[in-house]
Amino acid sequence: MAINRKLGRRTDIRTQLVYSQASELLWNGKIETTVERAKEVRKVAEKMLTLAINTYEDTVTVTKQKLNQKDEKFDVEFVNDGPKKLAARRKMMATLEDLHEIQADKEKKADFKKRTADVKHPLVEKMFREYAPKYAKRAEELGQKGGYTRIIKLGARRGDDAEMCIIELV
Repeated sequence: MAINRKLGRRTDIRTQLVYSQASELLWNGKIETTVERAKEVRKVAEKMLTLAINTYEDTVTVTKQKLNQKDEKFDVEFVNDGPKKLAARRKMMATLEDLHEIQADKEKKADFKKRTADVKHPLVEKMFREYAPKYAKRAEELGQKGGYTRIIKLGARRGDDAEMCIIELV
């Protein structure tokens, strides 16, 4: 994805900055940043959300035979990603940062491990499990795709007079 604004940074630093802020936006739901950065973050976040929405239902059910302790065969069903969802997942993993789940207050360590045992990439899973169904339903109701983020301007920052804003998921 091309990042058009220079943002006063070298290319490699600029792309990492935008992808990092997009990851934080998708993980937390909203972030505070400058308007110029927010406009670049919006492009990345909306493309990733669109990718998740278009592919989240692409799954394949696979049946495999396993042996139990008595050497008897039995069938086990697995639900795997289809080819489109797998490609989308890999693109998200290449673009976005791999953020980790944080243990909640008063949550036991065993409960935390049980809750996060099968999740290898929490941000990607959150996009497929929470955001994609939510925004697909929204697109169906409103009859429009896109517009998943909103930018609210806050005014100038005191130190350098940069225009600040909050970018959030709708």
